[in-house]
Order: sequence, then C-alpha cells, then structure tokens
Amino acid sequence: MLIRWILILSVSFFFSACSESGLYEKVDFMPDHAWSYANQPEFSFEVKDTTANYQVYFIIRHADAYEYNNIWIKLKSKLPGESVEREDRFDVPLATDNKWLGSGMDDLHDHRVLLYREPVRFSKTGLYTIKIAHDMRVEPLQHVFNVGLRVEKVN
Repeated sequence: MLIRWILILSVSFFFSACSESGLYEKVDFMPDHAWSYANQPEFSFEVKDTTANYQVYFIIRHADAYEYNNIWIKLKSKLPGESVEREDRFDVPLATDNKWLGSGMDDLHDHRVLLYREPVRFSKTGLYTIKIAHDMRVEPLQHVFNVGLRVEKVN
C-alpha cells in the first residue's frame, strides 16, 4: 500500500507541469478514491499562440474495481476575459470486452483519452480555465484516484 502511494505521489508531481513547449498537464486527487458531483477539479493554463493547433486529453486513474467500461464527463471552459462558461459533454471509453484500454500497474489503470477528434485552435491569448465534472448516475463515483487535463501543442 505504501508503494502505491509513493508511486501516485511521484507520478502526480511529474504530471503537474506547464512549460513553454506548449504542454500543460495536471492531475488532481480524489478524496477517499471517490469522485463526487461537487468535486469539479479546475485547471488553468495560458495560451500564447493562437495560430497553433492543440490536442486536449482527459486523464483518469482508477482501481480495477471501477465498475464501468466508460465515464461521462462535462468540461466547463471559460475563455480569457469572458464570464460565460461553455460546456461540452463526453462519453469516454475506458474498456472493451472486459479489458481496460489504458495502461495498468497492479490494480491501477491510467487513461489519457483524446477528447476532440480534430485539433483545437484557441481563439484568444490569455488564461483559459477548464473544470471537469463527472456526469454518471452514481454519486459518488467510487474507485477513482485522480482526474486531470493535458493540453499539448501539435507540431
């Protein structure tokens, strides 16, 4: 159990990065390994290049005991200088034929899932804020260790 926590902490420090290379990645821990509706992790990153294309990924780490082969999420995004949030809903596949799609170690499974088929082009420079909420019918959603966001510039 101690080794699992050390692994989780070290990976989270690695994933909590923002750099000039056009990469932002951060994950948040879910208390008691349960994701509630009220817990909507918020991620903020700065866009300086509006001519570049970006890929947006959803990150989730869950236990083998997670009961579903997918997860429904809502992304609530706010553009720089605007007060209105835009909301997108996604059905994120996590398994097929009783096999997890992500990578796994012991009873933990990591997924980094591309959300938009086409690369995204941000229209304004500045600070973008994205909140992620689960949209499953179960409250709280059990066996979820962390969720996160990855935004990377496409070369």
